Amino acid sequence: MKIWFDGGCRPNPGVIETAVVTGGRVWHRGDHGQGDNNDAEWLALLDAIAVARDLGLRDVVLLGDAVMVVDQASGRARRVPERFRGYLARFRALAAGFARVRVRHVARAHNLAGIALQKGHA
Repeated sequence: MKIWFDGGCRPNPGVIETAVVTGGRVWHRGDHGQGDNNDAEWLALLDAIAVARDLGLRDVVLLGDAVMVVDQASGRARRVPERFRGYLARFRALAAGFARVRVRHVARAHNLAGIALQKGHA
């Protein structure tokens, strides 16, 4: 199943919010505390895999517009900076419970979660 994720903060750095969209539903969280846009994107990915787990899914495609996060989570990044390694470890631990998890990049204009955040529908 496809699951879209996006995170943001206003201002940057600032208060983090995330959105996850799948099956016509939106999950919004605005309680992630303070951070920058990279923290927000990682937390959105973690929220997405948590939603997948809560829905009992076993095979998921997680779609986000943050190239850095997609590359790190999918294993394509040559190097993961120390500050993101905790997020990556949490993601891998959650992903281990699935039959298959793929993380793919999607253009910002096609990210349903990003659209939900921008329009305030989250």
